[in-house]
Amino acid sequence: MSDDAATPPGPAERSGPERIRALAHPVRLEILDILDRLGEATATECAQRTGQTVANCSFHLRTLAKYGFVEEAERRGRQRPWRPAPGGYDLRPDVGSSDAVRAADELALLTLERETRRLHAYYAHAHATPARWREAASMLTEVVWATPGELAELADDVAARVARLARRAPADRPAGARPANVLAVLTPDPHAD
Repeated sequence: MSDDAATPPGPAERSGPERIRALAHPVRLEILDILDRLGEATATECAQRTGQTVANCSFHLRTLAKYGFVEEAERRGRQRPWRPAPGGYDLRPDVGSSDAVRAADELALLTLERETRRLHAYYAHAHATPARWREAASMLTEVVWATPGELAELADDVAARVARLARRAPADRPAGARPANVLAVLTPDPHAD
């Protein structure tokens, strides 16, 4: 990271509105997705995959680095690759800040729209998916009765299991492994007492 970059927040810190808004941009979310899939990529590689300019991708990568979402990887000659920051990130807002809560809600809606498009694309062609992958795919909807603490614990459990698979080094991935999208949303019923 460059010297002018802000010190990224630790994983247990609650996020403020600036940090959440830094991520609430479609191109930045797409760049993070690219880095998660490839492990690392340059601004040029991100531009090729997003259809954006190299300068635009470079700007977004620096912004993501400023807020601790990505970091510079080891240089490859003149190439300057970036990678996801280790440990993932927690975007639960500081609930004492209405600006942070609103920013988190905006990011959640943007993410939901993006993931909904992915789900539509998958199910539009799922019939052509090999049977073993089709059988592994699932969609779970369930009403659970939980306290706020239990719901938070469930979210942490799911996040920990997903993180173990997401952060596996390429050498540790079993033969035949391929990227899979996971969307887990745990929300209290706003109409319940």
